[in-house]
Amino acid sequence: MAVKFNLVQRGNPGKPSEPKKWYATAKADGEVTFKSLSREVAGISTTVSDTDVLAVLNDLTKLLVRHLSEGRIVRFGDFGAFQVSLSSKGVEEEEKFNTSLIKDAKITFRPGEDLRNMLSTVKFEKYGK
Repeated sequence: MAVKFNLVQRGNPGKPSEPKKWYATAKADGEVTFKSLSREVAGISTTVSDTDVLAVLNDLTKLLVRHLSEGRIVRFGDFGAFQVSLSSKGVEEEEKFNTSLIKDAKITFRPGEDLRNMLSTVKFEKYGK
């Protein structure tokens, strides 16, 4: 199996007079739900049911929300780490900054070594409509 991609034409916003170029963008090819993941995990293990796995994954999500909202980095061992990141408007003097200047908050994920290594070996193919 390979990661599918589409081609899109984009201009350079910094140089609008330059000709547009074609770029690859990843195309999702389906999705995997919590429920189906829990069945897969249960299928690998002989001691845990898919219901048990689903309950643990749901609890894990609740804990992830709680710890991220308290400003913590959440590390999932070799899987990777989640963290809240911010972007804001700038001010000339530190004393003039207030939280209304924060314009965006995102959850960032930093993959662990196995996921990073997968990216160096993954195959790609153009998405066929």
